[in-house]
Amino acid sequence: MTTEIAIIGDRFMLSEMFEAALHDACGDRVTCRKLDLPWPDEPMEHGYAVAGMEGLKEYMGTPDQVMAHIGAAPVLVTHLAPLSSSMFSAMPGLKLVAVSRGGPVNIDMAAAAGHGVTVVNTPGRNASAVAEFTIGAILAETRNITRGHDALRRGDYRGDLYRADVTGDELSDMTVGVIGYGKVGTRVVKLLRAFGCRILVDDPYVQLSPDDLEAGVEHVSLDRVLAEADVLTLHPRVTDETRGMIDATALAAMKPSAILVNTARGPLMDYDALYDALSEGRLRGAMLETFAIEPTPPDWPLLQLPNVTLTPHIAGASMKTVRIAAASAAEEVRRWLDGEPPLNPC
Repeated sequence: MTTEIAIIGDRFMLSEMFEAALHDACGDRVTCRKLDLPWPDEPMEHGYAVAGMEGLKEYMGTPDQVMAHIGAAPVLVTHLAPLSSSMFSAMPGLKLVAVSRGGPVNIDMAAAAGHGVTVVNTPGRNASAVAEFTIGAILAETRNITRGHDALRRGDYRGDLYRADVTGDELSDMTVGVIGYGKVGTRVVKLLRAFGCRILVDDPYVQLSPDDLEAGVEHVSLDRVLAEADVLTLHPRVTDETRGMIDATALAAMKPSAILVNTARGPLMDYDALYDALSEGRLRGAMLETFAIEPTPPDWPLLQLPNVTLTPHIAGASMKTVRIAAASAAEEVRRWLDGEPPLNPC
């Protein structure tokens, strides 16, 4: 007897990758029905803007489309498909939902619990990708890579980037502050150590690894990180405690020569205060990968500043991320089939 698995992927988390991972983990015990949604070529929805989808964030697919594809399948494996309270009520046969992302923000978790549906996710799936991207972001901003590239695109050969008052220093002579020592932050620290820079970590809820301590990484307060960092990189989760933590007060505590890098989440920052600090010369530069509003409005003031490098929330976009997420979701399905407890219950 085989178990039917409904797969709803997209143009990043391909349904065929899910299917291959499921067959690797579960063999011929599963049959798969696949659907791919058009993200990221088309933007995601947010529940606050759609009646009946309140509380859901960052999803793609309409209720009718999703329910028609799931049908009577007891298992859904997905990246972005939404599941609202009314959808759970309409699918009493659904028992397991595997979401291939760090947080199941596309799922009404209270409704899932109320209908006895187990929801699992794949935390840390893109930690390696984001950590590597962060190192690239730091180098792009500290060494004027973006400025040089943009100028050449315009036909402007900027020899002035070699000026002593313009050129960037090397990481080996810098202090890098890392806020957040979770799955991404720990990898960033590991990669930074190879550059020989001084590394300060602020995270009140964890201890440094023995390896990092032996390498001279320092576990310090937020005040020290802000005051001493030449580069500040953000990696905490968004919580009530961290939301808006990089505000006008925090920015004023940083060196005017410092650079701020955010490859984590937009709500960590006050972007109006950041604009003021950058435009008034109270901060040397910033590299921003995530934003308060996505997609960013074309007239957003930060887009116009010359001392900012910007990317459209792509730090986690790697095929390794896809492989890790698909394998993790497939292992959760295998455990459910075998009556074993989930590894990452939500």
